[in-house]
Amino acid sequence: MRKKREMARFLDWANEPDGTDPVLRAALAHLWFVTIHPLDDGNGRIARAISDWALARSEKSPQRFYSMSSQIRQERDAYYRILERTQKGRLDVTPWMAWFLVCLGRAFEGTEATLAAVLHKARFWQKHAGVKTNDRQRLLLDRMLDGFDGKLTSSKWARIAKCSQDTAIRDIQDLVARGVLKKDPAGGRSTSYSATEV
Repeated sequence: MRKKREMARFLDWANEPDGTDPVLRAALAHLWFVTIHPLDDGNGRIARAISDWALARSEKSPQRFYSMSSQIRQERDAYYRILERTQKGRLDVTPWMAWFLVCLGRAFEGTEATLAAVLHKARFWQKHAGVKTNDRQRLLLDRMLDGFDGKLTSSKWARIAKCSQDTAIRDIQDLVARGVLKKDPAGGRSTSYSATEV
């Protein structure tokens, strides 16, 4: 019965702006819902969705390029620690609010990096739109642009594309000749390649 009363109070508060900064309200809404814990399962998921909903309302925009929910999932250990400390302490929400805002900042930063990578990839393909590539070349160029570990060598090309070393070398040399790839400065047995700048 107490949970029902708390949920009714929460819903009234969440749907009636009271002049509090909307981003702070998003943090409070998340904390309040997860503290009520009205469901046997799924409270965390719904609390994250409430955060995203409240943040979307604060921006008055149908489009958002970041996800607080995703960022909280990435930082779940710190999230559970701050929740526990807030809920079992003296109910001082200041540390929770500070954590939420810093986490939101990291969500923005992650989105900026993701958007920069997407734009870089789009510019690369736009620049080389007239270059015909085979399936292996498209696969490896996409992998490079998505940022795989280490350097691109003919051995790595052959392994990822599931082709012979000779085929990998032909694919690479073709792209170097057409200005899509460039040979990295170090040579010899450790010859590696990078995408040309856009």
